[in-house]
Amino acid sequence: MKRSFFLATCALPFAVPIAGAHAQDLQTRAIAPPPPSATPSASADQVQFSADSLDYEGSDDTVTATGDVRMYRTGDRLRADKVVWNHTTGKVMANGNVVVTNPGGDTAYGDSIELTDSLKDGVVDNMLIVLEHGGRLAARKGTRAPDETVTMEDAAYTPCAVATSSGCPKEPSWKITAVRVTYRPDRQRIYYKGARINLFGLPTLPLPAFSNAVGGGNQSGLLAPDARYDRVNGFEIAQPYNVALGPSRSLVVTPMLFTATAPMLHTDFSALTDHGAYRIGGYVTVSRRSDDLQTTAPLSTESALRGYVDGVANFQLSENWSLSGSLRYASDKTFLRRYDISRDDRLRSTASLERISPNAYFAITGWYVQTLRANDSQGQQPIALPEIDWRYRFNDGILGGKVSLQANSLAISRTEGQDTQRAFASFQWDLRKLTPWGQEVTFTAFGRGDVYHASDVGSTDIASYRGLDGWQTRAIGALAVDVKWPFIGTFLSGTQRLTPRVQIVASPQIANINIPNEDARAIDLEDSNLFALNRFPGYDRFEDSSRITYGADWAVDLPGLSIAANIGQSYRLDQRPSLFLDGTGLTDRFSDIVGRTDVRFHDIFSLAFRYRLDKDTFALRRNEVDATIGSRSTYLLLGYLRLNRNIRPIIEDLQDREEARVGGRVQVTRFWSVFGSTVVDLTDRKEDPLSIADGFSPVRHRLGFQYEDDCLRLGLTWKRDYRNTGDAQAGNSFLLTLAFKNLGR
Repeated sequence: MKRSFFLATCALPFAVPIAGAHAQDLQTRAIAPPPPSATPSASADQVQFSADSLDYEGSDDTVTATGDVRMYRTGDRLRADKVVWNHTTGKVMANGNVVVTNPGGDTAYGDSIELTDSLKDGVVDNMLIVLEHGGRLAARKGTRAPDETVTMEDAAYTPCAVATSSGCPKEPSWKITAVRVTYRPDRQRIYYKGARINLFGLPTLPLPAFSNAVGGGNQSGLLAPDARYDRVNGFEIAQPYNVALGPSRSLVVTPMLFTATAPMLHTDFSALTDHGAYRIGGYVTVSRRSDDLQTTAPLSTESALRGYVDGVANFQLSENWSLSGSLRYASDKTFLRRYDISRDDRLRSTASLERISPNAYFAITGWYVQTLRANDSQGQQPIALPEIDWRYRFNDGILGGKVSLQANSLAISRTEGQDTQRAFASFQWDLRKLTPWGQEVTFTAFGRGDVYHASDVGSTDIASYRGLDGWQTRAIGALAVDVKWPFIGTFLSGTQRLTPRVQIVASPQIANINIPNEDARAIDLEDSNLFALNRFPGYDRFEDSSRITYGADWAVDLPGLSIAANIGQSYRLDQRPSLFLDGTGLTDRFSDIVGRTDVRFHDIFSLAFRYRLDKDTFALRRNEVDATIGSRSTYLLLGYLRLNRNIRPIIEDLQDREEARVGGRVQVTRFWSVFGSTVVDLTDRKEDPLSIADGFSPVRHRLGFQYEDDCLRLGLTWKRDYRNTGDAQAGNSFLLTLAFKNLGR
């Protein structure tokens, strides 16, 4: 029969790690920790005690508890087969299947532990500690000081799993072995002397005296390094160091050393506040660069201070108000490519103050664009400051329809180009009805009034984008009726839906050409804008024609298979000259035919096909295919795009292009995989007279292998770039990735 009682003068050191069965045995013991006590102690100095039997030996003043002994002191718990306390010598010994859980959540296992009569310090043989925040420590011998610091001899630490998914023991992917290890629970940190990294059970690099955190907090320390090689910069080693500036603020400083160029410094500061978070970082170095970006092999370079700044912030000021922004700026056009930081050809910096409520929206936004394109002039890039946008929606509007109001103003300036200011106010009414025959009918009425001002319009090369100097006004109106008639029925063992759709839009002639075109330039007819009220993007152009648009949606849902397709075309009812340029698919009264088809089979195959057919010859003016084959671990990505629009190359953003993309990954084993990707430019002079491609020009490719489990990522990647731009030269680069997950900071 189990007996329970209290020892008011004892205190158990439940935070003390207990021994394992073998030196550096990291495997979990089979015994379970004791459950919490059903009757909490009445005093912090008391120890709740239960056992199958209790014996007192008066001759040597010894108390012995045996048989599933359990001890509780506040949040500490102990379980053992036997506990002996000698009052004369002050020795306390716990033996047999010892398990300890402390208030911090650390769990210790072992066979025995010997303590002094203070019950605050002691010596443990064959120690094992399972940490609350992940990871475990094992040692041949350990000593616990009164301040709960634990010092271990011949110890090992790992945050990795030591058992397979089926519960069988396994060697951790990596562990640290050391002559001496000190664990400081108060700092949640482990300190090593004479340490060595063991990878896949094999000793590798010796380590100097260092430490790592085991808690979830932010602490200073080294992070995982990066190593790479490329043709321009040579061998590179980057060693980041985290400087903890508080629980929610951190500065990462990364010196980057190269064998073929000067060193570079990368810093990154991030912080979390009560209202949001922000991050700002940057690179700075001195290296040679070329300003001649038209020559594939520039002869002259000059040494200059170079760098890049990158930041982002987002704050929720209240339930409705938010403030966000981003900053991206590079010292020159080739810096990001040369150091393989980014391949973006434009950098955009923004700032926005927004208020969002269920029926209203208000925003003040500004942005600045830096071009990294070789042929672009920075002086022609727009600076928008500010754009003010206000919208309001009435759910119970006129005649039962929904009414939307919008007011917008924008000021665009350029250091060496045209300046434009605009303001407009618009009204839109939408009424959706269902007929007794099942048709969905939507009525729309739209009206807008614009005021524009432009200056220095002669600096804009393309005449159709300029507008007229000075003040201009414009009135816009449109009426539309959109009818959908869905038919649903069974098909094989599933269902199919066929939805014919017809839209009629009426709009009077508008003085579009007098207005500058800043945001409606890259127009192209596609499935996403076929039924739009205005098929121009942006606000500066509005389609001033009456037209009828017709098409159909078709969808099939079968077990494991789904197909969705749409197709459509429009016809302009009036004979006014078109605003659209040749090659956009909207120049003639009949538009080109556009459509899209999506196919998905289970989770192993998906296909998206977007196309535009010439209305006269049925030639493919747009042919875009994206396919994914395989599972999440093993897959193949295929992409092909050809824009054969026959557009004059002087028109920006509308040049014809052709390219193919291939990527994939093969999961060779559970943890090992091989991956690769390539992009090939298939454009030739027939498609783009300004292109330097020969019809088959690789742009870049990547090939590598990777090992990744719960606590280790190891990989090698080979990349090759085939294009020269100034000092960003074509060539090979190799990236070695070795990241010890959960190692901490």
